[in-house]
Amino acid sequence: NNIMHHPPATDAFSRTTHLTAEQEDDDTSDAKHYGYNVLGTELSCCCSNVRDSGIGTGFYRNGFCSTGENDVGRHTVCVQVTDEFLSYSKSVGNDLSTPMPDYLFPGLKEGDIWCLCAQRWAQAYNAGKAPKLFLQSTHEKTLDFIPLDVMKVFAIDAEESTTVINKLNLQRSQLNEMLKKEVSDNDEAFQ
Repeated sequence: NNIMHHPPATDAFSRTTHLTAEQEDDDTSDAKHYGYNVLGTELSCCCSNVRDSGIGTGFYRNGFCSTGENDVGRHTVCVQVTDEFLSYSKSVGNDLSTPMPDYLFPGLKEGDIWCLCAQRWAQAYNAGKAPKLFLQSTHEKTLDFIPLDVMKVFAIDAEESTTVINKLNLQRSQLNEMLKKEVSDNDEAFQ
């Protein structure tokens, strides 16, 4: 059961909202908003200080799995790494255990929380080695590579995320009821 890495543009699940250049997730600014997560709510911090190294995770090393034009690898999946995953990753040419100070990369150890490239998570999933993840800290761009239903199975924050989803569904239902009432009231006014 391999997951699709690049859904076609006409996929029924693709986003219809398009961001302008000013709205795109460019976290080099002083803005406090880092984008949206896979649930559609504000993106939560993944890890702002890996093992007290002073180094935050994410492409911008700000603790968030936010992304932008320069993040070609899409470092958007907030994971908690395991030794099994780190060994697998190294075996396929992506050594995440060795520190690389030039890139502000502390090297990862079991239990560390880090923003992983979406395609690397999908690759590990397809090999049966995917690490657990945090839905509320995983950027919405991840949905271009991994279906939400697959991520839910690996969610460390599954219970809290279900509460968020239920609240959003209730709000959606209430909004739909309000809109139906408004349409009904308008129909009566024109009769």
